[in-house]
Amino acid sequence: MFTRILFFGFGTMASAMLEGWLASGLDPDRFTVHNPRPKPVPEGVSFSTDLPEGPFDAVLLGVKPQKLAEVAAVVEPLLGPDTVLISILAGVELDSLAARFPRAGGIVRLMPNLAVALRKSPNALVARGLDEERRAAVTDLAARLGSAEWLPDEAQFDLVTALAGSGPGFVYRFIDALAAGAQELGLESAQARRLAVQMVEGAAALAAASEHSPGELAAQVASPGGMTQKGLDVLDDGNALASLLARCLAATRDRGREMAEAARKG
Repeated sequence: MFTRILFFGFGTMASAMLEGWLASGLDPDRFTVHNPRPKPVPEGVSFSTDLPEGPFDAVLLGVKPQKLAEVAAVVEPLLGPDTVLISILAGVELDSLAARFPRAGGIVRLMPNLAVALRKSPNALVARGLDEERRAAVTDLAARLGSAEWLPDEAQFDLVTALAGSGPGFVYRFIDALAAGAQELGLESAQARRLAVQMVEGAAALAAASEHSPGELAAQVASPGGMTQKGLDVLDDGNALASLLARCLAATRDRGREMAEAARKG
């Protein structure tokens, strides 16, 4: 039902989302991009540095979270009972959005990651004020970018953002660390990086396709007393890897809560 969608702000994530939606088969003429500075957009997509005229079925808010108060007065006139606001602003809660956009015909928080460009992102969703038809339309939009994961409680959103939204950053750092470790032990740098990336790509594809859990797959790779098990013993010593990642996710989640508090005060 979303035949006119406005991007308000067009940073890296918004651009990747548009790329994914076009790759899914949506027509470019559904989309209008507004950004204060000129940016290239795909052929057939409208672009304007001036505020475009509505009406729009959906407005995707893609500015930096700290700019919310600044842009709210500009965006609010574009919204009405027939327009859904979709926010990809980390740390900005539904209450903060509803207070600034009271006339919207529904408000959605959507948290993707950059794999939306490949249509392989898990996309977390919570919403307020959506009727059944609009919820189905939002679900379709999110599913076109990977998967649509509706959360029963917004209180979980920061943790899910830490896992699914920020998670690629942690995986990239892990890949980089694997390659750096191999390089330190004698492998040529570029080759170590290629092997690490290809290994993770294959392992992730197998985990996604397998009926077994990642833990079960790790056990299948490792033979008792073998090479893989010796490496796993290092990661498992003192629960080192699990503890490290729990602290990593907690720090990321807590930063989301701090941002939400700042948005409420702003």
